[in-house]
Amino acid sequence: MKKIALNFALCASLFTIASCGESNNETTDSKEMAKDANEEKFDDTKVEDDTKWAVSAADAGMWEVEVGKLALKNGSAGEVKQFAQMMVDDHTAANKELMDMGAKKNITLPASISNDKQDRLTEMAKKTGHDFDVAYMDQMVDDHQKVLNMFKDEADNGKDADVKAWAASKVATLESHLQMAENGKKSVKDKK
Repeated sequence: MKKIALNFALCASLFTIASCGESNNETTDSKEMAKDANEEKFDDTKVEDDTKWAVSAADAGMWEVEVGKLALKNGSAGEVKQFAQMMVDDHTAANKELMDMGAKKNITLPASISNDKQDRLTEMAKKTGHDFDVAYMDQMVDDHQKVLNMFKDEADNGKDADVKAWAASKVATLESHLQMAENGKKSVKDKK
């Protein structure tokens, strides 16, 4: 009887340890998991570069949607909320296009924003009103400069024709977003 109880306790301990290990995996960065999955699927380093780009583009697009939703809640200036709604709408549509293309090409894309972007979102959520407006528009200028360069580079140097064409098709929209973000940044800073 003691052996049965001991075996039962041992099994229960092993299940507890195993379940703890599983919950730890849930906090794994979705972006990193997608990159790892793609590395296992694609041997060609040229294709791998395009998949890494697609993972980064998906992460950036989801970030724009999430921080845009936050701006609708925490922002105060009308132009900030208007810009944020445009970010949510435009990037939601672009994210869907990218996800559809990824599915057709067997590219694994992240299901949620990366841990570093989640940390940035948490920091942004601490701000409200004018302070939020300034921080959000600053962030939008920085983000759109980086993402625009990233998309131009893929449009010029990508190896996969579909990924390359999709990136090229978004450049004009990103340029427009950057211009609006710069104007919005100036506008909210002038209100202080």
